[in-house]
Parts: sequence; structure tokens; C-alpha cells
Amino acid sequence: MREEWQTKTLGDVCNMIKRGIAPKYVDSGGVCVVNQKCIRSHNVNCGLARRHNLEAKKVPEERYVRVGDVLVNSTGTGTLGRVAQVRTDLPEPTTVDTHVTIVRPLDGLFYADFFGYMMVRIEGEIASSGEGTSGQTELSRTALSEKFSVSFPTSLQEQKRIVAILDEAFEGIDKAIANTEKNLANAKELFESHLNAVFSKKGEGWVTQALGEIADLVDSLHKTPTYIDEGGYPMVRVTDVKGGTLDLTNARRVDEETYHEFSKRHKTSIGDLVLSRVGSYGVPVVVETDEPFCLGQNTVFILPKINPHLLYYYLISPHAKSQIDGFVAGTTQPTISLKSIKSIAVPYPPQDDQETIVANLKSSSLQLETLLKVGRQKSSCLAELKQSILQKAFNGELTSHPDKELAKAGA
Repeated sequence: MREEWQTKTLGDVCNMIKRGIAPKYVDSGGVCVVNQKCIRSHNVNCGLARRHNLEAKKVPEERYVRVGDVLVNSTGTGTLGRVAQVRTDLPEPTTVDTHVTIVRPLDGLFYADFFGYMMVRIEGEIASSGEGTSGQTELSRTALSEKFSVSFPTSLQEQKRIVAILDEAFEGIDKAIANTEKNLANAKELFESHLNAVFSKKGEGWVTQALGEIADLVDSLHKTPTYIDEGGYPMVRVTDVKGGTLDLTNARRVDEETYHEFSKRHKTSIGDLVLSRVGSYGVPVVVETDEPFCLGQNTVFILPKINPHLLYYYLISPHAKSQIDGFVAGTTQPTISLKSIKSIAVPYPPQDDQETIVANLKSSSLQLETLLKVGRQKSSCLAELKQSILQKAFNGELTSHPDKELAKAGA
């Protein structure tokens, strides 16, 4: 660290670290309120904001967002710690809700954009410093003020020089990330188009029947289970259903009595399908394990009389998804009923053709998974490169444009 750099707590270099207001929401009018969803990838998306009724509650002047402020998500697992600086004027007067903290630097101490990068540098530390139970983690303003140290050069000109280098480097990295994400989206779209083509064009001998005619359905127990920490049997919930094959590693466990109560209705076997019914509804998985388990609420077993993987591929096709979306009831907690699931129209070929079609779809799916894996690895490398460049910047080691490192990452 160079001698002209200083290290201080965040509270020492800020004149405000405060949460926002508890809004009185309205559909229109009022004032824009930024929430956690608005803060992602170090940007503020006001398109996801809601409106606060000023007639019900005034907003203190200091809690209106200003250019140069950094907004920090301060609650929730997976969202806590995300930061974004307001680098340009927002379209209208804007505040934040109580899940977001406004971090405002002291006047004259920072070149504004340098302060934003400085906060991005400690984003990982913030994200790992929440307190509380899972899903209810919080970061207090006191912790944010006193727990985190920041380093910076006293020269505003040096801060400005570092920002210029970071802006250029990050622009290239962000462009590479955007291209990677676009390529992945295109690959997914091509696969979905292929699925639609298979099940739309059909062929000789194809028939269409309701799902309830070509499969038996077994609903989950309509009771709240008692979970145990060790032993017992896995109970699959909606959160365990992610498509493809079933992974029971993180499933909650229930006692033997609960399992046997369910197993009287159906003992699981390889080739069964599990389908989610509530929330993230309509997501299928194929059972590929012989480990016994039972279903939690809001899931259903499908025991197909046709090739199970063929049914799986149909259920993830856009054609099937449009049917399922049409059956959904409820907005806060979208739900598809057992009756509706049974009525899903399923096109399928003669038995002799099913394995051939499944083999072709598995090959296409494997190619897609390979592309997605490579894409995720590249995005991860680019994100790590950002952190590496930031670390050099805030160790006083960024003396020139990091073009060589950018080239190594394929940006």
C-alpha cells in the first residue's frame, strides 16, 4: 500500500448510513421506491421499483437518493450485500425501502465514482456478514458503519485515474459477460424450438391423450410433516424439484411413520416423475434413484405408461408450458390443481419410436448442458477477473490498463 493511501472504517468516511422508509404503497402517483429487486449487477433498475403515497407519509429530504450514493441490500439470504452506485441522475425523485441502506460519502473526500468501486470491492465481505436465521439475515447500519474498513488514496486525481482504468476494463468484461449470456439464451431457445418441433410436427402413428389417461397420479400427503435432523427418509418439496434428475442431498427428512403412511399409497421407483404444483409450478424431474423417499406438500407423483423421459421432455417444452400456464390459479401463490394436471394434452409416438426420439433429445440436451457449463465457467472467470482487478486497484497496484489479463479471460 502506498504511503499516500489511508485506511478507515466506512463510518469514518460517510456522513450518512441509513435504511430507507417503510412505504405506504400505491399503484400510481407518489414517489419511486427502490427495493432489493432493483439492485443487481451493480446497477439500479428503477423499472422494478414501486410507488409510495406521500400523502400518507412524508419522505425526509436526506432519504431521497442522490448522485454518488451507494445503495446496499441489507436483508435476505442471496440478496444481502448487493451494492450499486447511483452514477447519474435518476428519472425522478427516488427513495429506498427499509431493506436497502443508503451509504453517502463525506463531501470532498472522494471522486464520486471511486467511492462506488470502493463499495463494490467490499461487496463480498458485506454479503457474508449478515446476522439472523436463514432467509431472515440482516446487516445493521452499525455493523455496516463499524465493521468494514476501506482503503483509498488521498489524491482525488489519483482516484480519478483509477476510475478511468476500471471503467475501461469493466466495460470490456461486462461486454464479454453480456455476449456469453446472450449465447446461452440463444442455445436454450434453439433447444426449446427443437422440442416444439418434435412434439408439434409429430408423425405417423402419433396420438394425443390427456395425461390422466397415460399415467397414474399420486398426490402428496395433505398434512404438515414433522421433520427430523437425522435418519428417517427424505421428503421432496418444491424447492428440491429443479428439472432433469432428482437430487435428494438437501431434502428434509421425516420419521419412519410418516414415510410408511405415504408408501401405502405409492413406493417410489426409477422412472417415476415428480411435478411441482405450487410456486415454481409445472417443473418435472425423473426419478433415477432407488433410494426410498416420499413427497412433501405441493408436489405430485406421475407414474407414466409411456417412456418417462419422453414425457419429461414434453413437460419442459414450450407447448406444454403454455398449457400449464393456462391452468394456473392464484397470483400470490400460483397453483395448478391435480385435476388440471390430469387434463394436460400429451402427444406421443408409437412405443417402438419412443426410445429413438428420447435418445436424440438426450443428445441435444447433453450438448446444451455442455454449452451452459462452459458459459457458466466463463462468466465465473470474468467475475473473478473483476475482483482481481479491484484488488489490485485498492492495493495501490493498478498502474496501467489491465489489457493482458482481459485478453487471457477471452474478453
